[in-house]
Amino acid sequence: MQTFYGIDIGGTKIELVACGQDLEVGYRRRIDTPTRDYDAFLHAITTLVQGADADHGRPCDAVGVGVPGVVDRASGRQLSANVPALTGREVGADLQRLLARPLHLGNDLQCFALSEAHGGAAAGYASMFGVILGTGAGGGYCVEGRLVAGYNGIAGEWGHWSVPATLLARYSLPILDCACGLRGCLERYVSGSGLALIHHRAGGDNVQASDVVARAQSGDAIALQALQIHRDLLGHGLAGVVLAFDPHVIVLGGGLSKFEQLYRDLPAAMAAHLFKGVRVPPILPPTFGDAGGARGAALLARQRSSDQ
Repeated sequence: MQTFYGIDIGGTKIELVACGQDLEVGYRRRIDTPTRDYDAFLHAITTLVQGADADHGRPCDAVGVGVPGVVDRASGRQLSANVPALTGREVGADLQRLLARPLHLGNDLQCFALSEAHGGAAAGYASMFGVILGTGAGGGYCVEGRLVAGYNGIAGEWGHWSVPATLLARYSLPILDCACGLRGCLERYVSGSGLALIHHRAGGDNVQASDVVARAQSGDAIALQALQIHRDLLGHGLAGVVLAFDPHVIVLGGGLSKFEQLYRDLPAAMAAHLFKGVRVPPILPPTFGDAGGARGAALLARQRSSDQ
């Protein structure tokens, strides 16, 4: 039976899962991410894969790797803010050489979407958009269970659309620089760190997004105001997703996806930024949660291996 490894690389953790053709996860291991030392990063991945091989008694058939950031299609070099050691490196080529087996590189956010499209919250829908709301904001787009990556491989990077200056001015928010090199990106305002920033700008102390949510649930006025501002900005961003991709369903992921009130409030917040007659698609929580990225990377390896 064929076995596929999926590796999800995050800013703090690297997770490897082993899946068969049925995509059932039969093996899982997590390690810390070496974020600054590229050689240590390569060694960590190699050791992780060799350990999985030893436990299975043979090498896998292919490896899928979900990497944060963007790959330059011309040079193969990576740009990654979350794992600085990868920036400027030919990550795919280096891992292919070290692991000596078919390797398929993808974006970590797109792998999340792919996983939820297969046996996840978006199973059975003709198209889906996976939205990550965590440290950053991004996503992936799938049609009939296939990932649509686009010309540059960045389809779904809605977090780097700009927020209109008029909308920021409504809430006295500054136009912030983004690590991508642009200014005023949605990611800076609608991610978990963005919610914390909005709370601080509204007069609250400097706390994490989860604390803002907890305070709002307790009736704290500043936290409630911060959530209202965040909801409007997020509604604007996801309304743009509907206009650009028109998905049949949106699946949320990342830390903010655990905030149950989002699923109740977001449809109205999105509708406020859509013209009459445009329906807001269902907005659903993820089935696989934090494990979706690695499972999606294994699925990516399975799909691309069958295409060859």
